[in-house]
Amino acid sequence: IMLLLPQTGFRVASRGLWTSPQCLAVSGDSQLLPLPSQARVVICGGGVVGTSVAYHLAKLGWTDIVLLEQGRLGAGTTRLCAGIVSVAKPISIECQMANYSNSLYQQLEEETGVKTGYVKTGSLCLAQNQDRFISLKRLASRLKVMGISCNIIKPKEVAKLHPLVNIHDLVGALHLPGDAVVSPPEVNHALAVAAAGQGVQILERTTVQQVLVEKGHVMAVETDRGSIECEYFVNCAGQWAYELGQASEIKVSVPLHGCEHFYLLTKPLQEPLSPNTPVVVDMDGRIYARPWQGGLLSGGFEKNPKPIFTEGRNQLEIQNMQEDWDHFEPMLSALLRRMPGLESAEIHQLVNCPESFTPDMRCLMGETPGVSGYYVLAGMNSSGLAFAGGAGKYLAEWMSYGYPTANVWPLDIKRFGNLQSSRTFLRHRVMEVMPLLYELKVPRWDFQTGRQLRTSPLYDRLDTQGARWMEKHGFERPKYFVPPGKGMASVSLKNEKCLIKVINNTSTGDQALELLQHLCANDLDVPVGHIVHTGMLNERGGYENDCSVVRLSKNSFFIVSPTDQQVHCWSWIKKHMPNDPHLHLEDVSWKYTALNLIGPRAMDVLAELSYVSMTPDHFPSMFCKEMSVGYANGIRVMSMTHTGEPGFMLYIPIEYALHVYNEVMSVGQKYGIRNAGYYALRSLRIEKFFAFWGQDLDAFTTPLECGREFRVKFDKDTDFLGREALLQQRQDGASRRFVMLVLDDHDTELDLWPWWGEPIYRNSLLAGTTTSSAYSYTLERHVCLGFVSPPPSPEGLPTPITPDFINRGDYEVDIAGQRYPAKAKLYPFSSLFTQQKRRKDDMELSNLQGK
Repeated sequence: IMLLLPQTGFRVASRGLWTSPQCLAVSGDSQLLPLPSQARVVICGGGVVGTSVAYHLAKLGWTDIVLLEQGRLGAGTTRLCAGIVSVAKPISIECQMANYSNSLYQQLEEETGVKTGYVKTGSLCLAQNQDRFISLKRLASRLKVMGISCNIIKPKEVAKLHPLVNIHDLVGALHLPGDAVVSPPEVNHALAVAAAGQGVQILERTTVQQVLVEKGHVMAVETDRGSIECEYFVNCAGQWAYELGQASEIKVSVPLHGCEHFYLLTKPLQEPLSPNTPVVVDMDGRIYARPWQGGLLSGGFEKNPKPIFTEGRNQLEIQNMQEDWDHFEPMLSALLRRMPGLESAEIHQLVNCPESFTPDMRCLMGETPGVSGYYVLAGMNSSGLAFAGGAGKYLAEWMSYGYPTANVWPLDIKRFGNLQSSRTFLRHRVMEVMPLLYELKVPRWDFQTGRQLRTSPLYDRLDTQGARWMEKHGFERPKYFVPPGKGMASVSLKNEKCLIKVINNTSTGDQALELLQHLCANDLDVPVGHIVHTGMLNERGGYENDCSVVRLSKNSFFIVSPTDQQVHCWSWIKKHMPNDPHLHLEDVSWKYTALNLIGPRAMDVLAELSYVSMTPDHFPSMFCKEMSVGYANGIRVMSMTHTGEPGFMLYIPIEYALHVYNEVMSVGQKYGIRNAGYYALRSLRIEKFFAFWGQDLDAFTTPLECGREFRVKFDKDTDFLGREALLQQRQDGASRRFVMLVLDDHDTELDLWPWWGEPIYRNSLLAGTTTSSAYSYTLERHVCLGFVSPPPSPEGLPTPITPDFINRGDYEVDIAGQRYPAKAKLYPFSSLFTQQKRRKDDMELSNLQGK
């Protein structure tokens, strides 16, 4: 029966199913196979993600691996996946995962003898406007750093590569010749065959009911067929990962939610499309298209997605859900505008399948903070096939060595806490997230859903004063204020800091000090009241945390960490704490509001409010006192800032926050006080060359690479995590170094701004990438921070970096393919430029007075 769709020329034939190989257990009918009583690791989920984890664990020598699938192998989202493997991803770690997946799928057929449908088609990312074109140029610069082949091309070249694409409204495109398409069920089958060949037991039709926990560690997995004792559990349950986490003996938060995802299948065209026709991604049109059996497969990410399974619906296998042509019509129209030649094509099927999405458009990976041995790999945001190979590899490395071979913090499940596990929050957030997949990617995107969840008592007060808000880990914080004022002091709300107390419950024990001395690189055996900047390092000497620690008393310490690390920092400390009833760890973030009082008159404001001298003689730098401010007692005042400017941090019991703020602003009026937001602080810290964890510092960055050797207690006879690695690096020499680059010949009004991740060139050779950037109002130009490395030795070994290498090079920063000259230094430029500016201002004043 032929049907004519309204406003389209498509014809619909009788419906058929997406063709796929039989999804059979590798060992035959697994219902008849006995359930093992124990295993080293149990993996839940027989889709491409779960089989990839099993495959890579087996490759690393693991034995006693059991993979459980509640239905048939690959009968979940994998069965209905579009099968596109593209490296065009918004962050570098995702590009790396997709690139590895591509290589893996290409060689799987040779390794297993199972066909995977792999075809290297290449892909075309189209740009309908200059903003999109610029974003593609930025992506191309990043991909070239990773050695991934890509080219920025003109519309005419697009027409040569794809016969159906209408190019009349295009300004250009990004061509990725290495991208590919595969048959997802066949890739899944090949991974399963390879895993089974290395001893992995795969059992279908076995449902995991809960994970049993003893003393905070995975003990066993309970299924509908009995229990399996195990040391590790991996939740790769896809759409059901959230419910599985909530059903465990100790609830595990896996923040994801399902949405309907639509794509269209056509019958073979009159002139059948070649299998190696490039994939087309038209993000401005919100669609993608790939060749499929002589016809086309085309889907997209609409602006009004339809969330599903909010009530926790749990079907064994994902079936093609109800067609919704009205919902798909905008994407169908966009497809016909991009490929008008499809008007006479015959439709085979409109597929509606669920995909799971996370609150920030990035997948969930790693060990959960609440249960040791419980790992998660889920929430692929419609890129499960592209990510599965690389993500499975990194998770297997994580489980084997305690860390993966790449920085996966942007994907670490510990970036979320329990506050993101609300079903209402997740439903609302995924309705925002899914359309964003094809929106222009800009730094520091502010989500609009799930807001005003964690607010300080100052929220309404600051909001009436023109605060524009951003959210971090659920906390609302002002990013800037409108309109701006003028003055010599500023106050910034910093209530979103992660605050943790480590306390001894006995008067004589030193357990708290011993624990922190083991975890921290700097010496914490300091007098009461002193503040120590320190890193918490891993065994490789890399930063797991960058924090400030205050010794409140002999047996009590107060830790200030970045907001993003609230869960990660807590779990890192908890993981290394001895089982000692006298040692107590407490997250006190919710108890305080923090105000950052910055500027040369900050001490005058605080002195007037407290009737205490705040001069350096009476209140030295890096010192903490408990003081009264106005009528409020018990305010922890710290003589430090995170910007390099003079000032104080005030940690205020939350019930006093509004009073203290009002008093500070009232007294500060005669000193020209004004509110300042996060963007101002960010600009200050970058121009002062302050590194920030999560952007500049990560688990692979050591203190010797970022100029912080002075914060390492090499001179103390105290062992700490990472000490041996740092001693070895000090002997061998660091092979990269954190530098500050100030852009020259760069017009702030006309030229593109650096974000981060831009390539750094030295003497025309690639030397590194940027990690942070901001406009410096002191220097009146853009500043980038980043790492540079010398070329490796002829044998391919790292070469120690020297100050001469940095100081004697000619540097350029590549912004979207345009290189801008830059000056590189190992110390802040700001002091030099400030002196020059003051001399210039003095000369101008003298000239005016002379006239």
